[in-house]
Amino acid sequence: MDMPLSADAPLVSPVDVRVDSLGAPLLLRPACEPAVPLVFASPHSGAAYPAEFLAAARLDRLGLRRSEDSFVDELFAAAPGWGAPLLAATFPRAWCDANREAWELDPTMFEDALPAWVNSASPRVGAGLGTIARVVASGAPIYRRKLRFAEAEQRVHQCWEPYHGALAQLVEETRARFGVCLLVDCHSMPMVSLARGPDFVLGDAHGASCAPRITRFVEQALQGQGYRVARNDPYAGGYTTRHYGRPRQGVHALQIELGRGLYMDETRMEKNAGFAAIQAALGELIQALASASPSLLPAP
Repeated sequence: MDMPLSADAPLVSPVDVRVDSLGAPLLLRPACEPAVPLVFASPHSGAAYPAEFLAAARLDRLGLRRSEDSFVDELFAAAPGWGAPLLAATFPRAWCDANREAWELDPTMFEDALPAWVNSASPRVGAGLGTIARVVASGAPIYRRKLRFAEAEQRVHQCWEPYHGALAQLVEETRARFGVCLLVDCHSMPMVSLARGPDFVLGDAHGASCAPRITRFVEQALQGQGYRVARNDPYAGGYTTRHYGRPRQGVHALQIELGRGLYMDETRMEKNAGFAAIQAALGELIQALASASPSLLPAP
């Protein structure tokens, strides 16, 4: 993965942390020194599809990939070179969604009864997009058969828990070192459904997960590069943003959604000619955040 977008940003080798027998790893790209109080995470860019998942699905691999935030980890690959770790879940979102609560499950998907403590009433479950999704982002059903709860348990234990264990550790280590941490949760959004809409949507849970000055800084940095930027509409932030964002305790969480059409062919799921430009733009944003972090992120 070509990481630095500047001669000043050194190369960093990934640490490949295996989390299950299916070969679906977490990739942690550690920060270079000097470090900064930033953490970047990509929960939906994974494309390591287990063979049994492909065999059980109604959809082919391309159909399943409609739920991916494809290549987002690559777009933010400059982060370690500017002193911020980058964590990517490479198990696919359609297999296990790391941007949900651990147990947001749809009882209609399972042949056995779910435990009473499972959250089966969330709006995300109702939309078919719980921790174990019923449909891909396009709305197409995923499975040929009903699952067993034990299958969901296995995915949560082997994928969701290691991802959030690693992310929580990165956030806490950063906060302990600097007194403050900004977690940037990195996503992409379909532009087909957002015709003439924004290029980027910043989600800070309507100001609850991140100090307004930080959201404003990112907004202005992207607008300064000529991009259209919206806040919290239609994406105000998911589980990661709302769970980790605790500004009063020195942890800020900001979700960034960027339009897929800017960097990829949304039909063929391939990079397009705009990829390098978006990667460079995000590299500039990361550099700006790193440079401004002493004043932008004062310890509480």
